[in-house]
Amino acid sequence: MLQTSRSRATRTGSHRPRRLKATALLASAVSVCLLAASAPVAPAGVGDRLFPNLGNPGYDVQSYDLSFTYPGTNSKPLQAVTTMRALTTSALDHLNLDFAHGKVESVDVDGEPAKFADAGEDLVVTPDKPLTAGSWTRITVRHTSDPESAEGEDGGWVRTDDGLAMANQADAAHLVFPCNDHPSDKAMFTIRITAPNGYTVVANGVPTDKERAGKTTTWTYRTRHPMATELAQVSIGRSSVMHRDGPHGLDVRDVVPTKDRKELEPWLAKTPDQIAWMESKVGPYPFETYGVLMAEASTGFELETQTLSLFEKGLFTEPAYPKWYVESIMVHELSHQWFGDSVSPRTWSDLWLNEGHATWYEALYAEEKANKPMEKRMKAAYGASDGWRAAGGPPARPKAPAPGQKISIFRPNVYDGAALGLYALRQEIGGPAFERLERAWVTVHRDGTATTADFERLASEISGRDLSGFFKAWLYGEKTPPMPGHPDWKPTAPDAKHGKNAKPSKNTKAARTGKAAKTAKAGK
Repeated sequence: MLQTSRSRATRTGSHRPRRLKATALLASAVSVCLLAASAPVAPAGVGDRLFPNLGNPGYDVQSYDLSFTYPGTNSKPLQAVTTMRALTTSALDHLNLDFAHGKVESVDVDGEPAKFADAGEDLVVTPDKPLTAGSWTRITVRHTSDPESAEGEDGGWVRTDDGLAMANQADAAHLVFPCNDHPSDKAMFTIRITAPNGYTVVANGVPTDKERAGKTTTWTYRTRHPMATELAQVSIGRSSVMHRDGPHGLDVRDVVPTKDRKELEPWLAKTPDQIAWMESKVGPYPFETYGVLMAEASTGFELETQTLSLFEKGLFTEPAYPKWYVESIMVHELSHQWFGDSVSPRTWSDLWLNEGHATWYEALYAEEKANKPMEKRMKAAYGASDGWRAAGGPPARPKAPAPGQKISIFRPNVYDGAALGLYALRQEIGGPAFERLERAWVTVHRDGTATTADFERLASEISGRDLSGFFKAWLYGEKTPPMPGHPDWKPTAPDAKHGKNAKPSKNTKAARTGKAAKTAKAGK
């Protein structure tokens, strides 16, 4: 995710077999889930430090089949059917799904009707027969999916001028469909959407079918790589899909409002070269397709939904934004396809691995393509870093989200603050070792999940040094350590007038408001 100046204050594993990933996550929390037959229905979670009730223990989802029927207006609920195929990792007499913003009509488990009840933001399903550990199960939920914002909730469906899109990060996929809504449990997706003729529908992955029946058309898409629920994307609108060739014959498909395609084409034409640039830094693009979804909506952020990144159309049509700035934002979301999508965080405390790397390549692109020095940006970030740590926690141990503002974990400490840690690491181990680390990271953990500890181990292995002390200081310390190679860099004293630290680099992503936003817009 990358918040822009239009943002409101409130919104913004190692590579092991996939079937074992849920078991590996917070094993101590899994023990809490042992669901005795006599226990009352209650919310469950995998024990994530920032989102303790998110996700559900006891099973590992292998695939989702999502079917939505769009009624032709984005103000009414969609009829939906969600089918999950999962492998149980514990004996279960009932299991929890995350789901909080729709009406459940029926639930089947392995083809047989099952009882169900709400418990907080969970849907608790009780099958007719208990499920044994290590068994396959299929859960089918018939429900509605409401595009109207849930009270006190951020994310889920985004209502655009001509339809809908999705923005599920960090914890909002379960506002759209029942799921195991935690990035530790990635799965394959099949997505079917039926909409009135005249609408264009695009989703993650590649199209596999398009069938017209009377006044409606059903579009089907499938992913070829596992995906976290927070990265799901569906676009329904009066749109055009524009195709072009990317590196190595990659299909680059962009989705834009049909009426704006000519105006937006110069921006879209930049994507293939941006992909080639990223490949030159970290290796082959990890997925089956890529593209930009330009939505007519006011979200205040851009989002790295897998294979189809979500952008506000206004980012590309606002003349005050310098071209280099817009292009660097495009690269930020593109780089997430490697860092965050292909290699997903095992817990939300590992968020810095997503946003720090995306900010790093955004800044590196601006340096190489627009002569915006990385060192200057990092020096400014160093000056502000102590303030960011005080406000949001150190990069790898961010403070919990504010009440009613769950995505407030997306603070400067996990953007430029985390990129600053990567800069320090490159200073510490040298450019060649750092570049080997980056390539190895996205190769070793491709299509999987990983933790901060995994990154530390790989960095130590590649550098041939024990870097535990370095990472402890840079990722967990309350104060910013001295910068290797720059003993003259000092923290900036708080602004006495406003009680805040001096503003960070003009391109900081988590707080483009006030002076920082105006500076970026002016191109100064």
